[in-house]
Amino acid sequence: MTELEKGPTGRRRGRGARERILSASQHLFREQGINQTGMDQLCAAAQVSKRTAYQHFAGKDELIAEYLQQVDPTVMSSIFDSQELTAREKLLAVFDMPPTNPMCPYISAAVELHDPDHPAALYAKEYKETVTAKLANAAREAGAANPEELGEQLALLLDGAAARTRVVNSNAFPTAGTIAVMLIDSAIAAGPSNDNHRETVSR
Repeated sequence: MTELEKGPTGRRRGRGARERILSASQHLFREQGINQTGMDQLCAAAQVSKRTAYQHFAGKDELIAEYLQQVDPTVMSSIFDSQELTAREKLLAVFDMPPTNPMCPYISAAVELHDPDHPAALYAKEYKETVTAKLANAAREAGAANPEELGEQLALLLDGAAARTRVVNSNAFPTAGTIAVMLIDSAIAAGPSNDNHRETVSR
């Protein structure tokens, strides 16, 4: 028989409390911020008691870290692991964001938490470094000159677009994508494969 629990509304609920808490955190943290969201509000939204919440998470800090890990657990695998996109297309696909996309949750968490050693801040840093590394790998596959530099440039452009979209309430990703095209094509044109081609022609 399924184990039941009684939430703050007094209604009896089945298993899935952890999933409901994470779902509530994804909504509330992104809509109103981490610091403005208390455990009481999270528990009410998830329809669980605080006792139940603390059975699943040691505290709010642990919940924040888990929330970030749930946002994009495979780090854009639909783009970087795609067998249908060319390397150049992968680099551009990261800028194909919906107009309603809010500010990057990893940036938001790092800004709100202040403490660089907070588990969530450490995870946000790790996530950003992973994205940059994947961009650099795709840039290398595309034949770009200095792929690490291009990866860093595109990561910076991506974060800037996310922040500007949130601040001005207008989608900045298409403009960022246009800039990305120029950076990518310039780096590919200066890449080793084109250097070899020019050297052959000059002979």
